[in-house]
Amino acid sequence: MSKRAVFYLAEDEKIDHVSALVFKTLLQLDTYIETDIIVDDYLVFMKKDQNGDEFHFVRTQKVICHDYNRYLPDMLEHFSDFDVAGIITWHEGENAPDKIFSVHTTGDVDSGNFGPANPQYMHNILVALEKNRIDANLEDFSVTTEATHWSGMMYGDSSPEMILKYPVPIMDIEIGSSEESWKDPDAVKVLAKSLTEIFKEDGLELKNILCAGGKHFESGFSEEIFRIKDGYGYGISHIIPNQWLVTGEYETERGQEKLELCVNSIAGGISAIAMHDGLKGVYKQQLRILGEKLGVPVFKHQKL
Repeated sequence: MSKRAVFYLAEDEKIDHVSALVFKTLLQLDTYIETDIIVDDYLVFMKKDQNGDEFHFVRTQKVICHDYNRYLPDMLEHFSDFDVAGIITWHEGENAPDKIFSVHTTGDVDSGNFGPANPQYMHNILVALEKNRIDANLEDFSVTTEATHWSGMMYGDSSPEMILKYPVPIMDIEIGSSEESWKDPDAVKVLAKSLTEIFKEDGLELKNILCAGGKHFESGFSEEIFRIKDGYGYGISHIIPNQWLVTGEYETERGQEKLELCVNSIAGGISAIAMHDGLKGVYKQQLRILGEKLGVPVFKHQKL
């Protein structure tokens, strides 16, 4: 059965340092057709591959999560029954690692609003980025996961409850974290090529895990992306970092409810919970309680 993916790209380079370059590169790499869908006065482009899978590219004036009130109606009208969605954008931040391709799921950890997550599609895009990075000889770049978050809380005035209104698993797919990296034509090409490989599977059986604790870019989890153990790989999606376990008061009864909401948002559920060894005991206990409810093992991240 054919699948459909939609990718959202802010058109103005002054607003998004990566996505406009990615769109231009896509048109250089392949042939795309114009659809009759218009968003922000831009026609949506689409291609269909040999498997019948469709890839739609939606240009916008702003990054969609920076103005969900504006873009959610179009997202729901035209792309609510798609299999997966991606926001193509840049990454920056104080102490952020540079020369990275990063992928993260959508959610506001503090409030417990977790968007739908699909570990298989996240695995596919991570594997595609790594393969294309190697093929392009980008040895100074790396592929990494990032903690679950939603930029709508930082840039916009949208309520985090709006995350739940879009039923499609959506990820941010980024290049970071400096101007040199954002404008690197080889890096842009790697990202562009990878988008149409999001449905390409490597044949690995995935064991979905919930990752909790650690830093925003936690190597204890990101290093497991490509690990093969006993013939299976890890399906990583939502990652809850230590800082938001604390600010979200996950030690409370409501915190336990938020953890359950997180798991329920993951397609296929989870097979295990990996907790960073640096977590305080009260959060480890909450994760053990969750694991007992679900009947799944809970272990320190070193045992991955």
